Amino acid sequence: MDTGESSTEPRSTEPASTGPGTPAADETPPPRRGWRRWAMDTRPLRIPAYRRLWSSTIVTAVGSQLTAVAVPKQIYDITGSSAWVGAASMAGLLPLIVFALWGGAVADTMDRRKLLLITNSGIAVTSVLFWLQAVSGLDSVAALMVLLAVQQAFWGLNAPARNASIARLVPEGQLAAANALGSTVMQTGQVVGPLLAGVLIPVIGLPELYLIDALALCVTVWAVYRLPSLPPLASAVARRAGVREIAEGFRYISAHKVLLLSFLADIVAMVFGMPRALFPQLASETYAPYGEGLALGLLFAAIPIGAVLGGLFSGTFSRARRHGWMVIGAVVAWGVAITGFGLSGSLWLAVLFLAAAGVADMVSMVFRGAILLSAATDEMRGRMQGVFTVVVAGGPRLADVLHGTAGSVFGARAAVAGGGLLVVAVMLSLAFAMPALRRYRI
Repeated sequence: MDTGESSTEPRSTEPASTGPGTPAADETPPPRRGWRRWAMDTRPLRIPAYRRLWSSTIVTAVGSQLTAVAVPKQIYDITGSSAWVGAASMAGLLPLIVFALWGGAVADTMDRRKLLLITNSGIAVTSVLFWLQAVSGLDSVAALMVLLAVQQAFWGLNAPARNASIARLVPEGQLAAANALGSTVMQTGQVVGPLLAGVLIPVIGLPELYLIDALALCVTVWAVYRLPSLPPLASAVARRAGVREIAEGFRYISAHKVLLLSFLADIVAMVFGMPRALFPQLASETYAPYGEGLALGLLFAAIPIGAVLGGLFSGTFSRARRHGWMVIGAVVAWGVAITGFGLSGSLWLAVLFLAAAGVADMVSMVFRGAILLSAATDEMRGRMQGVFTVVVAGGPRLADVLHGTAGSVFGARAAVAGGGLLVVAVMLSLAFAMPALRRYRI
């Protein structure tokens, strides 16, 4: 691949076929005509192994959101305090960070299929335990927080192995398309799952949401069981998964600028430009004439809906080969859209800008994910995905603190617009100061 910096950027030394069921080459498909040129690129679904992995995500993307709604709802029902809801969220963050970093190292030392079987089974067991404590009427916040911490630890171990496996199942030229397929499903789950939870709680009760999630995870375990074995490549040196290996992953990132910049791009976009902490204030003040409840719901739903639309029409961009420029353009577009949102006095215009930001976020996710899979060697992919999981989980939480503070000092709209402008300025500065990302292509 041509990265533009042959002395510093990683080049793949893997054989053309890197795993069972993987096509030997990325065949160039015939040009698509009519509306199909714009629709999602579904070529990766022709590969049975990837299709199994992706289809399991359809079920769990919704199921996991049921639990994500049920836990804070149950904690609030027990305590009547939003502070306890926030504390529970933070209780799950530390295990996620620790085990994602360690899980990335583990994913580079053992069969990733086996690791996925273990961790998905562990998540399913915690969902069953959530259900048992709910139906028993235990009403213990401490028990809920412990279960949430265990669940997030299993998720931290699971995510790096799952994401790193994709490069062993599809050819390099289809990585962007595969990421678009997976990201679209996850974003759809973030829209459908909470809505479904809101409908189901009055009908079947809150405990059953946990049970549905557990049953959905059984489908995932079965799909993973049918994957081919994904052991470390024969060329990989046998090693353990410890602190030294985790540190080696960070040194690898610092030595390869395109990987470092892909992480920095996400941090810049999320920390400076994710204004969700200000949505309640904006709904109460700026958009109160439209109805506070309606405004709040639309603000929270707009970005995921835009991301889903971007995924459905990802055929417009997923075949691009200049992955670096696609990331730069997407992050800048995100910043411009967030700035427009901050300047909007109309709720409908604000929703339109947030939806546009969601489209830009989808493009960024697709190509950042593709860069992490294509620019890193297989023995490092698990650790790269571990760091990716930490960045994705931690960035929005840092943004909540930053925007909440800025909103109280400068006002909500000024804080949002200023954050969007910062995204544009910092991203363009990084792109021109460090050319590795804009030169990267496959």
